[in-house]
Amino acid sequence: MRNGFVGIVLLFVLLVAIVVGYSSIFTVNQTDQALQVRLGDPIRVITEPGLNFKAPFIDTIITIDKRILDLENPAQEVIASDQKRLVVDAFARYRIKDALRFYQSIGSIQAANIQLTTLLNASLRRVLGEVTFITVVRDDRDALMTKIRDQLDREAANYGISVIDVRIRRADLPESNSQAVYQRMQTERQREAAEFRAQGGQKAQEIRSKADREATVIIAEANSKSEQIRGEGDGERNRLFAESYGKDADFFAFYRSMTAYENSLKNNDTRFLLKPDSEFFRYFTNPSGKAAAAPK
Repeated sequence: MRNGFVGIVLLFVLLVAIVVGYSSIFTVNQTDQALQVRLGDPIRVITEPGLNFKAPFIDTIITIDKRILDLENPAQEVIASDQKRLVVDAFARYRIKDALRFYQSIGSIQAANIQLTTLLNASLRRVLGEVTFITVVRDDRDALMTKIRDQLDREAANYGISVIDVRIRRADLPESNSQAVYQRMQTERQREAAEFRAQGGQKAQEIRSKADREATVIIAEANSKSEQIRGEGDGERNRLFAESYGKDADFFAFYRSMTAYENSLKNNDTRFLLKPDSEFFRYFTNPSGKAAAAPK
């Protein structure tokens, strides 16, 4: 009986030892850091991964992510120094560098995101409110993002947070202002296009007028040249006719008559109303072209 009681006691002691031993050890992952709290008071911060020990039942282990975390900030409306409204879409990357301060000031990543969002919006308004619209959207955005990150990092250090980077994803005019700007840009481009078309039309008219003038001069010169050549040809022809007439008057008369027959008697139902003894057909009645002798 006594041996059974001793066995039960030993079994109970062994079970308690197992529970106490299991409650005395814990592991820290590579992506986490741990804060050991004893009865509400922080004792130490463990940043290296591995197996660690704690006092059972009175120590609490709080794990905190030590990776780079994302902060997605909703789009905010900011007024630039030239009084133009901007819709700014930004995000940040941060890391928890002081787990104890983080736990004592904020306590959770969700609360940290809320607090950092407020601080980021304030930094955006301060920095972007000091520069013009053109500086934000085109000229010096990198320097502005660096300045915003530095301001946010100084303020986040109070919560044990280190801000790694801040980026402006988009900075643009509000939708209503954008439509007005686009309309003004479209009107300006249409005006420039109309001006270019007018200049092109004027240039085309000048080229067309110059070409017409040159064509008129060329045609006039060509007509003058052709008339001159035609006159020279007619003169040469008349000279040849005169020489031919001087050499053989009968042959010249015969040639002229044959030419007249060829030009007059076409295959188009040509009709003549002439006397039978007309001079025009003298070669039809006499091959020599001489009038027949009158009967005595």
